[in-house]
Amino acid sequence: MPNLKLSGATKIYPSGSLALYDINIETKDKEFLVILGGEASGKSTLIRVIAGLEDLTSGEISMGGKNVTDADPKERDVAVVFRNGNLNANANVYDNIAYGLKIRKASQTVIDQRVKSVAEILGLTDVLYRKPKVLTAAQRLRVAVGRAVVREPDLYLFDEPLAGLDAKLQGELLNLIINMQARMEGTFIYATKSAAEALTIGKRIAVIKNGIIQQIDSPANLYDYPANSYVAFMIGSPTINFYNKAKIVSTDGGVFVEEGSFKLKLSEKILKRFEKVDGYCNTQKGVIAGIRPEDIKKDGSIDPDRLYLFDGETHLTLLARDGGYTDTGFAEAAYVPPAFKEEEQIIKKHKPSDKQKKK
Repeated sequence: MPNLKLSGATKIYPSGSLALYDINIETKDKEFLVILGGEASGKSTLIRVIAGLEDLTSGEISMGGKNVTDADPKERDVAVVFRNGNLNANANVYDNIAYGLKIRKASQTVIDQRVKSVAEILGLTDVLYRKPKVLTAAQRLRVAVGRAVVREPDLYLFDEPLAGLDAKLQGELLNLIINMQARMEGTFIYATKSAAEALTIGKRIAVIKNGIIQQIDSPANLYDYPANSYVAFMIGSPTINFYNKAKIVSTDGGVFVEEGSFKLKLSEKILKRFEKVDGYCNTQKGVIAGIRPEDIKKDGSIDPDRLYLFDGETHLTLLARDGGYTDTGFAEAAYVPPAFKEEEQIIKKHKPSDKQKKK
């Protein structure tokens, strides 16, 4: 039975602006799923509706096979770690960690045992009776994680917990979260704008933009088989290089992708995956050609087997999956995102008017 299932989850604010559109996601028990998106992409809203902190406009959320769409946050077996930790400044570390157990009326024996055990795992034993204001940023985040895991819920939600921290601290705390997931054996859902974080920790990644899911798949599949040009851009660092107004040209010497001075012969591997090549050859139909920096050799030549091709209008991939694609077993892997103009229409339809903005 899936641990979490969202069906047609849509969130529209009273102003009329769209936050989430027709989100369909299932997780398996003990999975680590990352929600990757830029600013105002909907990733934080998605975390909040799963936690019950915001209501859906339409759609359903179920946990463990039970419909919890209208359930209060306290009725969902969920723990949330936010960016700022949301610690009680007037309580010490012990009481901050114990908070969730106390409101659920756990016995003092259970509280004491679990808090001290979690503190030991997180390296907080020596600061258990100190207030948050005297802690380091890393210690405060550890306290927030401790408060989340001490209840041992089935579902853990993280909303950009490492935003604003330096790279060294991010790496340290990412390892902490990975190790905690292995220890707690719960389902972790982690929202971030960092592709590096997503690729480091996610078993699957859901790429989201403007409240609309673009693709959900394993990190390797997202990298090698992006559903559209946006996914290709989001996955990988440094980012992919695009030729946005390229054409497919067929000559006696082969089939080429061209834009200005750029010209690259399509390899047999790419041609086999390019199922509709005849519809693009020597026509006005444009394509977006993508080349990752790591696929450019030291002498400046390009690995032709590593070329990415997307339709110039829809921005959807033109290359079929081949034997290198690894099936994850999830239905979401077959999902095709809206075409570029279709997505624009969805957003335009839900763009609040000036009158709505003033309300």
